[in-house]
Amino acid sequence: MTIKLAASAFALTLAATSSLASAAERLTVPLTDGWRFTQDDTLTGAEAPSFDDKAWAAVSVPHTWNRAGYYLSDGPHLHTPATINAKQGVGWYRLAFTAPAAIKDKATWLQFDAASRKASVWLNGVHLGDHAGGFSRFRLDASQAIRPGQPNLLVVRVDASRPVAGGATADTLPLGGDFFVHGGLYRGVSLVATDKAHFDMLDFGGSGVYARTTAIGDGKATVAVRSKLRNDAKRGVKLVLTTQLVDASGAVAAQVVTPVSLSAGQSTEVAQDLVLAAAHLWQGVKDPYLYRLKSVIKDARGQVGDSLDQGFGVRQIRIDPEKGLILNGQPLRLHGVGYHQDREGKGWAVSAADTAQDMAIIREMGANTIRLTHYQHGTAIHELADQYGLILWDEIPFVSVMTLAADQIEPTPGLVADARQQLQELIRQNYNHASVGVWGIANEVDLRGTPPSFMGAAKIVQRDPIPLLKDLQALAKAEDPDRATTQATCCEGLQPNAPEVAAITDTSGANRYFGWYYTPSELLGPALDALRKKRPDKSLSVSEYGAGGAISQHTDDPLGGPFDSFGRIQPEEYQAFVHEKNWAILDSKPYLWASWLWNSFDFATGDRHEGDAESINTKGLVTYDRQVKKDAFYFYKANWSAEPSVHIAGRRYVDRAYPVTDVRVYSNAPSTDLVLNGRSLGALADCPQKICVWKSVRLASGDNTLVAQGHFEMGPTEDRLTWRLAPEGKDRFTIDSGALLVPAGLGVRMGSDAFFAGGAAKAMTGQGGGEPGAAPWPVARTYREGDFRYQIPAAPGRYTVTLTFVEPTYAKGERVFDVLINDKVALSDFDVAGAAKGERATVVRSVPVEATDAGLTITFKGKTGKAIVSSVDVAPRP
Repeated sequence: MTIKLAASAFALTLAATSSLASAAERLTVPLTDGWRFTQDDTLTGAEAPSFDDKAWAAVSVPHTWNRAGYYLSDGPHLHTPATINAKQGVGWYRLAFTAPAAIKDKATWLQFDAASRKASVWLNGVHLGDHAGGFSRFRLDASQAIRPGQPNLLVVRVDASRPVAGGATADTLPLGGDFFVHGGLYRGVSLVATDKAHFDMLDFGGSGVYARTTAIGDGKATVAVRSKLRNDAKRGVKLVLTTQLVDASGAVAAQVVTPVSLSAGQSTEVAQDLVLAAAHLWQGVKDPYLYRLKSVIKDARGQVGDSLDQGFGVRQIRIDPEKGLILNGQPLRLHGVGYHQDREGKGWAVSAADTAQDMAIIREMGANTIRLTHYQHGTAIHELADQYGLILWDEIPFVSVMTLAADQIEPTPGLVADARQQLQELIRQNYNHASVGVWGIANEVDLRGTPPSFMGAAKIVQRDPIPLLKDLQALAKAEDPDRATTQATCCEGLQPNAPEVAAITDTSGANRYFGWYYTPSELLGPALDALRKKRPDKSLSVSEYGAGGAISQHTDDPLGGPFDSFGRIQPEEYQAFVHEKNWAILDSKPYLWASWLWNSFDFATGDRHEGDAESINTKGLVTYDRQVKKDAFYFYKANWSAEPSVHIAGRRYVDRAYPVTDVRVYSNAPSTDLVLNGRSLGALADCPQKICVWKSVRLASGDNTLVAQGHFEMGPTEDRLTWRLAPEGKDRFTIDSGALLVPAGLGVRMGSDAFFAGGAAKAMTGQGGGEPGAAPWPVARTYREGDFRYQIPAAPGRYTVTLTFVEPTYAKGERVFDVLINDKVALSDFDVAGAAKGERATVVRSVPVEATDAGLTITFKGKTGKAIVSSVDVAPRP
């Protein structure tokens, strides 16, 4: 039943034309303290009021028992191997509380902002109900079980068990994914009481009042509001529904008053149109203006029975294949970050202050959009996005996997129902947020084959996700015809037999890790152009891109050797390099309506052993504890933010390997100076991509203070750091050829491969040994191969060049090459296998040389096969 009436004389007699700013709120009692908790997969009977929970832990809600993921590098860190708890099982919560006497004769609900993954709830021994899905708000009617003014016992059983075929959570999304699913009551719990006639409290956790901007023009705007009312009284009632838009000054900008009659037990939907004569639009980060949408139900005597007060931004969004996202008629290019809600020390049980800190960091970077991955996020981040004007991609946890058993061809009916429920919850709970731009219905469901272990499934054999995607697409459009749908795909054009699903949703996003999972970065452009050409009528975005970044690992050249996207070699500088390359390509593609880097923060995941962490995805631009902003963060800040930004890259690579290095500064200043130890190295202006590079800067022995100063209209902004060069490193270049990481713990100060041109970096497995004076085996096992040269920026003077070789493959006579120093032959017809004293034995050759003003050039030229070298040491000699 829908009622749509203009304001009447009857309604006006109730003084409804006045502001509703002081209208009574529904009674909401947070249930935060005094909980008892235990994690026990086998416990039964704890729902009984007589159960003894004295031995349980005392906790406050929000709460999770999980602590997942830790760093291997030096601390201090909040997580260590001793404090980790990655158990995904059953948790029990019990709370004894006295209910307010004022709720007598009221309608009463228990509201859970999230309970992971499944929850069963009892009040005073009465089973109120169950909920599946660990990310959505849900409410249960407690009116019959509550004892007003008396002690009550609330018991909640949560099951966070990892989904397995036939298990308790097998029909609850997500079944897999590259993130750790924490258990518990990790968002708030509260008791809510209203009059018996109220806004619908059981509408998929939504507010019961849903508003959309239907027209904008000539300074006016129309907002259509649907209010769902229910009468739980035993007799009929006559009500007045008043809906207002109140501006920032507190003045009523628009209002509609509608009389409503409801029989006992009846529910209805009331449609009202609010017309703003002078609309102040919500314009994203430029002007995130919010009205207050105030809704009040009064009885015939004018008494308030229920009320809601919600922020509302007047705006319209559409997404065009040619022009991208259009906000209120104007194109807006979106650039931002993916976001997971966990943090070190708290897991998912974060506070509103934690979320506000995250938003402040994201805004500092200059992002204007956030992809809320890979599940429904809480109210706090949505309200902050409304307030600050960031546009959101909201999505459900349909991630990668939809079947668990090897012989299961289609998702179970229970899983389909759960996916539909979670989508309806997502949309109804976030419908009124101006910040929500698109509804995401899936992530990487086109993935096939055997995934990495951290994905949470032994094998992904995705028979056919298309029927479920089409069902979810139709449901999303029925729930919200205005907003576009989207999904993130991983594998079209990259993985054989990947199902092509991107055309099902209104728009799509491509998760594309060029420079990381597939190389080189330069192939990103052609890959996107191919997707664009295939579907020119569908708007395309890049929903994920990036690389891991370990802040304790460093390199002198991000191209010096092989990184390991599934292993330990993931230096911070390589992460920044990948982002620089990717952003240059993305910024040049006008047909992209948005891009989201992966990820804003490091986050906990499954079985990853990567970089300097265990079970942490280190693709974040900020560490898990929010304490360190990596270099790539400042690259984006310089490119995206209007605020002055100057940052010298490499600040955690303090003890430098080489006396000569490039200095890289991310600066959005019109002109930037660099000063080394009080001496100016000159100014650079209008640096491409905001990357200013001073080449071949020579460091002094000991401490070196670098100051980068950007000159802005409002005054200078500077960044400074100190690098150290050990005395034995002065004028010496000891290079680990073929290695990306700066070697550590060898007792010898060396740098990663640098100063080279040409060749390919490679490595051997196993062990080796050989001559005295050779580089240690961890260094000797990596090598550069091919025709290549080293241009060493040595100061003029006398040096000894020591070269270490190891033959990885060939027998005597199969690899023969020359080595030239400053174009003079130093080694002729050199055969490593012929010179070695055993298999994989190191061979060392030293040559005295003199460097000119141009330094030293060491050239390797193959004659039979390819030239090779494992390390290069250029050391001053008397």
